[in-house]
Amino acid sequence: MSRIGKKEIPLPKGVEVRQDGDAVTVKGPKGTLTTSLVPGIAVKVENNVVQFSRSDDEGKTRAFHGLMRALVANNVTGVSEGFKRELDIIGVGYRAEVKGKEVVFQLGYSHPVRFPIPAGIDIVVEPKTGHITITGIDKQKVGQTAAEIRSLRKPDPYKGKGVKYTDEVIRRKAGKAAGK
Repeated sequence: MSRIGKKEIPLPKGVEVRQDGDAVTVKGPKGTLTTSLVPGIAVKVENNVVQFSRSDDEGKTRAFHGLMRALVANNVTGVSEGFKRELDIIGVGYRAEVKGKEVVFQLGYSHPVRFPIPAGIDIVVEPKTGHITITGIDKQKVGQTAAEIRSLRKPDPYKGKGVKYTDEVIRRKAGKAAGK
């Protein structure tokens, strides 16, 4: 039996889980998320606890058992607490600002880089420190948005300039050896 798949998901106050045909809908104070169910996986909701079971012991079904439980657990966390990723902009003249529904970056290129903010995502930029906070209820969308912003200018291993995750450690290289 899947170790993750057999774990129960306790529902926090104000969160409701329903199965609508081949989809699981999670509704909470921050919003609503829907995840489609994989065939062979059954959902049972009772006493503020969500349980998942599978129909057979086939390899694919066993793999999807833990996956479905993890996806719905992330949805429950998202609609109750939300998810957050933090980035830092490092470099002289590197900055960002939110203008309407997009973020405009100055990252050392000859032109400003415009990044449209996806639906359901909030981005806050602290102009003095270059600290970017990305929040939302969908874990996948928050992580993907953070990865796309980081890919605009990945951290340089020589000077450390670029966009990096706040908790990321950049391994620095020595550079050219001085004359012998």
